[in-house]
Amino acid sequence: MDVIIVEDERLSAERLRHLLHQIDRTIDVRDMLPSLHSAIEWFRDNSPPDLVFLDIQLGDGTAFDLLRSVNNSPYIVFTTAYDEYALKAFKYNSIEYLLKPIDKPELEKALAKFNAINLQNSALIPQFNTIERIGKVVKGEYKKRFLIKIGEQYLNVSAEDIAYLHYENGSCLLTTAEGKELPLDYSLDQLEDILNPMDFFRINRQFLIRADAIHEIHTYFNSRLLLRLTPVTGKEVIVSRDRVSDFKRWMDC
Repeated sequence: MDVIIVEDERLSAERLRHLLHQIDRTIDVRDMLPSLHSAIEWFRDNSPPDLVFLDIQLGDGTAFDLLRSVNNSPYIVFTTAYDEYALKAFKYNSIEYLLKPIDKPELEKALAKFNAINLQNSALIPQFNTIERIGKVVKGEYKKRFLIKIGEQYLNVSAEDIAYLHYENGSCLLTTAEGKELPLDYSLDQLEDILNPMDFFRINRQFLIRADAIHEIHTYFNSRLLLRLTPVTGKEVIVSRDRVSDFKRWMDC
């Protein structure tokens, strides 16, 4: 396995290299890069490594700036000092992370995960739009409120006051935590992209729900899940079979 380390703290980079060699002496640390600029140049001039240990906040930019500049992104393990909120975002999106100072057992787990995934020849790194979503979580860029026109009146609805959104008869309807139903001039696809994925989850083609609105979860036939929401909706709210695993991870993050 060959890796590179992108880390602007020299001691942290050296410690990580030392731990990697302690765990597996066959790991080849091809380079240690101290900045966004040097990492961009490295990827321009070299073939990608098997794995990149990537610090999120560099002195001259962020990990996301680097990922935007790389055409064929290798597998990534983020190293970060961010708070729990950001860490949950990385975990939910199936990107491995290590909290600095790096702990050897956690590093061993990350390498084991990489080896297992690499053996199955499956992709660990999400598509570009998922990287964008992680960046939005870190920067707090998700939509916080909606201005909704009802007749001659405008209502200001905070994203925190939304219980769920659903598609019905060609229109998107927003239901507030108080049970008020309002029309919204967005598609569910658009809403899924602009609302914080830590709070909202697309359970099927008709429903996008907020975690706080889930009152009960029941098993349902054909390996699906039945949800009871608050406020109560007159429709069956079913987590589609292909979304059940992701839904469980989202609820447990």
